[in-house]
Amino acid sequence: MVPVMSTVTAPSRTGRRADLIAVGLAMLVVAAAIAVGLHYNRPGSGVVIYAFAPPLFGLWLPHVGPGSVAAVVLALLVVTKGPLLAARLSWRPLLALGYVTALAWTFSLAMIDGWTRGFTGRLATEHEYLHEVPGITDIPKMLGEFSSRILDFQPDSWTTHVSGHPPGATLVFVWLDRLGLQGGAWASTVVVLVGCLAVVAVPVTLSALGRQDAARTVLPFAVLTPGAIWIGVSADGLFAGVTATGIALLALATRRRILALPGGLLLGFGLFLSYGLVLLGVIVLAVVVLTREWRILLTATVGVAVVVASFALAGFWWLDGYHLVVERYYQGIATLRPYSYWVWADIAAVLIALGPAVIAGTRRAGAEFLAEPKRSFGEPVTLIVLAAVLTIAFADLSGLSKAEVERIWLPFEVWLLPAVALLPSKGRRWWLAASAATALMVNHLVLTSW
Repeated sequence: MVPVMSTVTAPSRTGRRADLIAVGLAMLVVAAAIAVGLHYNRPGSGVVIYAFAPPLFGLWLPHVGPGSVAAVVLALLVVTKGPLLAARLSWRPLLALGYVTALAWTFSLAMIDGWTRGFTGRLATEHEYLHEVPGITDIPKMLGEFSSRILDFQPDSWTTHVSGHPPGATLVFVWLDRLGLQGGAWASTVVVLVGCLAVVAVPVTLSALGRQDAARTVLPFAVLTPGAIWIGVSADGLFAGVTATGIALLALATRRRILALPGGLLLGFGLFLSYGLVLLGVIVLAVVVLTREWRILLTATVGVAVVVASFALAGFWWLDGYHLVVERYYQGIATLRPYSYWVWADIAAVLIALGPAVIAGTRRAGAEFLAEPKRSFGEPVTLIVLAAVLTIAFADLSGLSKAEVERIWLPFEVWLLPAVALLPSKGRRWWLAASAATALMVNHLVLTSW
């Protein structure tokens, strides 16, 4: 078990000023991405970015809906009561309350767009997984021929999201169908239920690594994260919940080593939900370094290997699928979306999904690392945040996610939430209010596509 190490959060005018400057610079990046994106969207610009509310994927459409009042009320309750409850409640009841509140917040945000447009219809379009489910009557056959149907311009090519992911993502919705849970309402419900597990998995990880103080601070921010807009509803929210739970189990394995095996199984299955989730290995490595228990990594690797071997025996080899997906990616709009814009506009989209508090906290994590790099490798909050930054940097520079990263990188974004623990206790409620306001503003101004 790692020792408890307190982070430097003493309020200072210099620190607060630097936080505000960091948030201001982030807002400038977002404003620049909006301005340049709108310029590119003008007729005759000669550039196609395929994003009509840049840098987010959606449409500019100011609107209110059935969830508007509920979302505002929940935000006010969490901002005013959340930090106090997080400090005083017993740990397990607090986690249960946090999870239920996250469900309510995520659902209320989705309902701003309405029941069909914001919830039941999100996973039922012609580009989504449910479109293919009725045609999959033989799962072993589907797995055996999956790679052969990835490339476009074939009579039996998979639809966009099915072809762009390993078969595990599609299998989730096929299994739901087999259980009798057909249709968009059930699919979206399961996505939100699993996606909100990330809200408690991140604090659980911090607590297991010896920083329950930080875990309690993070929980209200995790509940009100602007990223909840895309947890409800995109399949990437489900991916975030599955993989965050896997990482939490690795951290808990310091107390019960056997938990590393189910953690490895979940992370192994994560590899078959989205190819990009292989980058979570950076965060996994950070957690293992913090535990100082390398046997945990060995046990988890066994779990990952079991999943990889199972899919291979069923006829799907991950590397073959990955290479074909890269080819499919450049058969579509990726060839038109300019890397020169999206390599920094993607970061703007992430900044929106994170909110001001995480931005300020991340600045503090970077400052602490630069001041005391050796100490940072033993401090859970700082090391996990820096690992998440590195993961997003790798994903961004690869150019394999040009646009739509506010949802695609959700499994990485949730690991930046610990950064808020570095903010001074005085003023945290204002940062929490800013996070909620960001989510409410974005969800009411933009009709997101996922």
